[in-house]
Amino acid sequence: MIRQWRFGLLGLGLAVALGLGGLMINRAIAQTPQEHYLAANADTVHWGYFSQSLEPKLTINSGDIVTVETLTHHANDDASLMVMGDPGAESVFAWTPEGKGVDRRGAGSTDPEVYTTGAGEGAGVHVLTGPIYINGAEPGDVLEVKILDVAPRPSGNPEYQGRTFGSNAAAWWGFHYNDMIEDPKPREVITIYELDATEAEDYATALYNFRWTPQTDPFGVVHETIDYPGVPVDPATIDKNYEVLEGVKVPIRPHFGLIGLAPREADFVDSVPPSYFGGNIDNWRIGEGATMYYPIAVEGALLSLGDPHAAQGDSELAGTAIETSLTGKIQVTVHKQSDLAGTILEDLYYPLLENDEEYVVHGFSYANYLEELGDTAQKDIFGQSSIDKAMRDAFHKMRHFLMTTQGMGEDEAISLMSVATDFGVTQIVDGNWGVHGVIKKAVLPGV
Repeated sequence: MIRQWRFGLLGLGLAVALGLGGLMINRAIAQTPQEHYLAANADTVHWGYFSQSLEPKLTINSGDIVTVETLTHHANDDASLMVMGDPGAESVFAWTPEGKGVDRRGAGSTDPEVYTTGAGEGAGVHVLTGPIYINGAEPGDVLEVKILDVAPRPSGNPEYQGRTFGSNAAAWWGFHYNDMIEDPKPREVITIYELDATEAEDYATALYNFRWTPQTDPFGVVHETIDYPGVPVDPATIDKNYEVLEGVKVPIRPHFGLIGLAPREADFVDSVPPSYFGGNIDNWRIGEGATMYYPIAVEGALLSLGDPHAAQGDSELAGTAIETSLTGKIQVTVHKQSDLAGTILEDLYYPLLENDEEYVVHGFSYANYLEELGDTAQKDIFGQSSIDKAMRDAFHKMRHFLMTTQGMGEDEAISLMSVATDFGVTQIVDGNWGVHGVIKKAVLPGV
C-alpha cells in the first residue's frame, strides 16, 4: 500500500561493508551519518537545467541521509488538486502578471525583449530540487544514491485531504503524435489520475481527461500547444471527460524520472536529454530499493532530483508518465576513484542501477551528447536520436560491465548478453533516447 512516512533507524555503524558485485568494499565512516531535510520551494529548486555554477541548497558528507521533496512540473494541469493549499508548490508555481515564483527553463534567455513563450526559453522542463553538494566528491569518483523510500505528496487542498493526484500528458513530443487514427488529428490530451491506497495493491485510476485548448498565461502569451512548463490550465476553457479508462487500475511504482549531477561540458545544460551524468533517464526501476551510481564530473557532484512519477511503462510512449509530486529518502555516498578497482564501479562512465536482483546499464543514442555533438549539442540532440544508436550504446556498456567487473572475455560477454540479458526501451521522448540492459545477479558467479 502507499506508505505514509515509515523511515526507521538504519543501524549504521562506524564501519559499513558494501557488497558491490560480490566484492566487498570496507568503507570507514568518520562520523555517524547525519540526517537532513530538503524541502521543495521557490528557494530550493531550479527549473529546467543543470549547472555547475548553481549555489548548493544543502551541503552534506558522504554517507549522510537526505529526505528530499520533489514537485512535478505538470502540477498546474490541475492546480486545484496539485498546487492549491501547498505552500511549497504555491511558491514554485506562483505566476502573476508581475512575475513568477521561479523562472522556467533557466538554460534560455530571460530578456523579455527576446523571449516569446516565457522567461528562460531553454528546452528544459523539470522542477529540480537542489543541488546538493557532497563534501569530498571529486571528478573521477563515483556517487552512490541509495533510494531508501519514496512516498506520494498529498494534495494540500483541504477539499482533497489525504488524496494524491498526477497528470499524464499525451503531447506533441510523444512517439504517437503524428500516427493517430481518430479525429481531430493531431491533438494533445491530458489525463488526470488519482492514486488510491484503499486496496492491498497500490494503483491509480483515471479521474478525467481533456483535450488541450489554447491557454493564455498570466503574461498574456497564448500557448496553442504544451510548449512551456507550468502554464496554468484555466478550467473554464476545457471540457472534462469523466468517462475515461473506466474499470482500469494502473499499478503504481513511484520513482524519480530524474536524478542527476552537474555535467562539466557546459555551464547551463537542458534537463530533458539524459547522459553520462544521469539526469532524465525515466526508468521506472529507479524507485525504492534501487541504488544508482553516477560518475562525478565536477567538485561536490551537485546532485539534483526531480521529475517524480507514480507510474510509467518502458518507452514512456506518449511523452509523460503519471507525473506526480513525491518525497524520497536517500543515502548519498562518495566512492573514491582510488578504491574502485575490483568492484562493479571500476571504470564506470555511465549511470548504473543496482537492486537486490539485478544490475541495469543505461544506454543512450549518444553516450555523451554534449561532447559528441559539439557547440550545438543541446539543439541538435533532438533531431539525432534513434533506438538503433541507443541499443548499440547499451550493448557497449553491458559488454564493458561484464568484461570489466566480471573478468569475462568479449566472446563470453557477447554470448551471455544474447542468452541472459534483457534489453528494453527505456524512453523515446527525451531527446537522447534510451535503451536499458538488465542482467540478473543470480546469473553471475559469486553474487
